[in-house]
Amino acid sequence: MFKNGLGSRAGYTVATLLVIAAGLLLRRFGYPVGLPFIIVNYGAAALWGGMVFLILSLLFAPRVRPLNLAVLAVVLSAAVELFRLYHTPWLDAFRLTLTGALLIGRIFSIWNIVSYTLGIAVACFIDAKLAKATR
Repeated sequence: MFKNGLGSRAGYTVATLLVIAAGLLLRRFGYPVGLPFIIVNYGAAALWGGMVFLILSLLFAPRVRPLNLAVLAVVLSAAVELFRLYHTPWLDAFRLTLTGALLIGRIFSIWNIVSYTLGIAVACFIDAKLAKATR
């Protein structure tokens, strides 16, 4: 077994919910409080990537190494972003809903993949630091 930083399903659940809340708050209030586009858009994307890592950790830790979970999170996040290049009428209609925009997004951007990767790296780093601190 590998040691993970948040250590328990409850820890990963709380962290996931906090990251989701932070992302929703950033999307909702980032522009009204005057944050620049780059912070709101790519900050939320980084949080989304971190959320993917945390959900995978919730499901698979401690059976799977955190670095392996991070790689899987990058692959899944990139796949979701690449899925934005696929268009059908029903899928485009779903993308126009708030749920669709939050889950699968609307417009492809390579910069989103970079942001996801950064968010995943930060989440994995924090998880590793917490694991080291609890040894």
